[in-house]
Amino acid sequence: MKTSAQSPFEIGVVGLGVMGSNLALNLVEHGFPVIGLDRNVPKADAFRETAHRLRADIAADGTTEIAAFISKLRRPRVVLLLLPAGPAVDTMIEQLLPHLQRQDILIDGGNSHFSDTDRRMMQLAKSCVQFVGMGISGGESGARHGPSLMPGGSKAAWERMRPMLEAIAARVGNDPCVARLGRNAAGHYVKMVHNGIEYGLMQLIAESYDLMKRGLGLTPEKMQAVFAEWARGEMSGFLIEITADILTRRDPENGGYLVDKILDAARQKGTGMWTSQEAMAQQVPVPVIDAAVSMRGLSDYKEQRVEASRRFGDTERRNDVNPDVLLAHLGRALYGAMILTYAQGLHLLHRGGRERHYGIPLGDVARVWRGGCIIRAKLLEDLRAAYARNPKLDNPIFDETLAAHLTACADGLRQMVQFAARAGVPAPGFMAALSYHDAWRSAVLPANLIQAQRDYFGAHKVERVDRPGVYHIAWTDDDKGNENSH
Repeated sequence: MKTSAQSPFEIGVVGLGVMGSNLALNLVEHGFPVIGLDRNVPKADAFRETAHRLRADIAADGTTEIAAFISKLRRPRVVLLLLPAGPAVDTMIEQLLPHLQRQDILIDGGNSHFSDTDRRMMQLAKSCVQFVGMGISGGESGARHGPSLMPGGSKAAWERMRPMLEAIAARVGNDPCVARLGRNAAGHYVKMVHNGIEYGLMQLIAESYDLMKRGLGLTPEKMQAVFAEWARGEMSGFLIEITADILTRRDPENGGYLVDKILDAARQKGTGMWTSQEAMAQQVPVPVIDAAVSMRGLSDYKEQRVEASRRFGDTERRNDVNPDVLLAHLGRALYGAMILTYAQGLHLLHRGGRERHYGIPLGDVARVWRGGCIIRAKLLEDLRAAYARNPKLDNPIFDETLAAHLTACADGLRQMVQFAARAGVPAPGFMAALSYHDAWRSAVLPANLIQAQRDYFGAHKVERVDRPGVYHIAWTDDDKGNENSH
C-alpha cells in the first residue's frame, strides 16, 4: 500500500470529534491512509499530528477545505461522515455532492433515523453516488480500538468498504464484528433497534440496583460483588461489567460513592423512542423497551417526584425476607428479562425488516453484536446459534434452547415482581417482561372482550370461534335489526 503524502488516501473522514478522530486513528493504525475534514482547524491539525505519531509510515492528513479533501481520495472515493444526526448530515451532503463522481461511496456513521437514510439513498442515486447508512456501537473506546459496525447498502459498496471495516472492527476470536446487514437503510434500522435493546437492558439493570439498594438495603460493596459475580457467569456482558465498576467508585472530592452524587434524571437522545414508535407501526410488542423509554421520561420530573414522595410516602426496606434467597431470584429474573428484551428487539428486526424489504440477516446481527458494542453479552452466542438452527425464526423465544432458559428463569422473575410490588419499588421493566412472557404463554387472551366492546360502541364487528366471517351483533334492543355478517 502506498503511504507517501502525495499518494491518494484510502478513506476520508468528515467530522473529527470524539468518534470521528478515534475511528480515523483506528484506520491509520491498521495501515489505511486517511484524510480528515473538519471546520475546526485545531481538530484537523490535532488529527494529523496524532496520526503521524501513531504510525509515521502511513499517510494521514487533516484539512478544512472540501475540494482539497475530495481531490486526495482514491477513486471510487470512500467518505465516512461522523456528524450529529439531522440537518448537519444533509448540509454536508449538499456541500460534498458537487465534488463527487459516479460510484463514489458516502457513509453516514451517525445515529440517523432510518427513514432519513432511505431518503438520502434515493436522492444520491440520481447522481450515481452510493450512500450507506452504518450503525456504530462501542463509544469512544470502541471507535478507537474496535467497534461493532452495522452497515447496510449495496453489495458493491460493501465489497469496497469491507477490507477497511473488517480491519478496524472488534473481533471475537478471529471473527470481525461487522457484516453487511441488508439493503437500503438496514444498517441504521439495526442500530436503532440495538439502541432500543440498550435502553431496555439499562432499565432492567437499574431496577436490579434499586431492588438491592432500597428493597434489601444492601451496601455498595455487596451490590458490587453481586454484579461482579453476574459478570463472570451467563449474564456476562458490557453493561453488567461497567455497573460493577461504577457502584464502588469513590468521589475524589469527598470520598463518598460517586453514583450517589449523580442526579436521578436520565436523559435520552430519542433512539429508544424511535424503536418504540417503529414497533407500534409494525404492531410488534416491545414492552420492556417501551417501559424503559417511559421511565427515562418520568425520571426527568424530579421536583414532582419529590413532592409525590412527601404526599404518598417513599419506599422502605423490607426486613421480612432472606436477602440471599431474593438475590438468587433476582439473578434469574434479570437473565430471563434480558433474554426477553433481546427477543423483542430481534422480533422487530424480523418483522420490520421484512415489511421494509431490507433483507436483514438476523444471525449476522447477533454475531456482529457479540463484541465491541454496548449490548455485547454472552447471551448473544445463544441467539446466534438459534438463528443458525432456524434463519427464519420469527421470535427467539420459540427456539428450544432459549425457551428452556426462560422456563428456568420464570419463577425468579415472578418472585421479583411480587417482591417489588410489596416493597413499593418501581420495576416496570421486570413487570413488562413477565407480562410479555405470560401473554405469549396464553393460548387464550381477553381480546375477545375488547372485540365485543368495539363492536358494541362502534359496530366494528367481531370474529367468532365457531364459524368463519365477521359479524356485527345486536348488543341492545335499539340495535335489533342491524345484525349483519360478511
